[in-house]
Amino acid sequence: MDAERRVALVTGASSGIGKSTAVKLAARGWQVIGVGRDPERSAAAEAEIAAAAPAGGFCMVRADFTLMAEVKRVADEVGGRTGYIDVLVNNAGGVRDRQYITAEGTEATFAANHLAPFLLTRELMPLLKASAASRPSGTTRVIAVSSTAHRMIDALDFDDLQSLGGFQPAFAYGRAKLANILFTRELARRAEPEGIVAQVMHPGLVASNFASHGDEGMRTYMASAAAVSPDEPAETLAWLATEPAGGHPGGRYFYQQAEETPSAAAQDDAAARRLWAESETLLAKLGF
Repeated sequence: MDAERRVALVTGASSGIGKSTAVKLAARGWQVIGVGRDPERSAAAEAEIAAAAPAGGFCMVRADFTLMAEVKRVADEVGGRTGYIDVLVNNAGGVRDRQYITAEGTEATFAANHLAPFLLTRELMPLLKASAASRPSGTTRVIAVSSTAHRMIDALDFDDLQSLGGFQPAFAYGRAKLANILFTRELARRAEPEGIVAQVMHPGLVASNFASHGDEGMRTYMASAAAVSPDEPAETLAWLATEPAGGHPGGRYFYQQAEETPSAAAQDDAAARRLWAESETLLAKLGF
């Protein structure tokens, strides 16, 4: 890739918020690497995003982020394409209708929404550090997409992080979205000395295929709710990626280009540190 142009990696770029964010960054002249799961949607999105890129520089990588082996493969492939990442947008995720245990033995909601962005960020850290070493301070960023669903959860259960006991789809999703915020807070603390900024946002109710794998109650709720176009939260993500206001200090929580205060549980820095340690332990057991 052209070393003079900024590079963004956007997960979940085959549809919805991720695709719209990739389009907006490509239209601004950024080089964009998208990650998508579904082959047909990924191919269609690749053509659409490439058409929005006036100077070229877009590619799509396919992967299933419920599997950490796929996440590791994506990181390795990205490292073969570029020597730096200026902005990582950890957008991929979703809700499921019931408990699914992956081939790696993890619960799919937790794996896709938390473990995958945790591992991807860790594996791409050398590329983020390379960007931070050569770019203006505060312009290398990791942005997570959380949800107001985190407010349903009073605290993470560190004896059952993956909701393996008494699984309820909405609450499992809420725990994973709380984990997104706690991960971002701890990442912001750890990465600040390297010149890397970590922020998190929530998109609101979005008209997308988000609930297509959810249970009947979730699908009914999303179908009846007043939802916004994916372009609205994508504008906030593009703003966080490119504008000075998205820089220092890190560890902040945003909605519609404005900082908000997350729940008390999401501000628990001791829980954030423990979540980081528990995530590393779980990944080590999986061989990563």
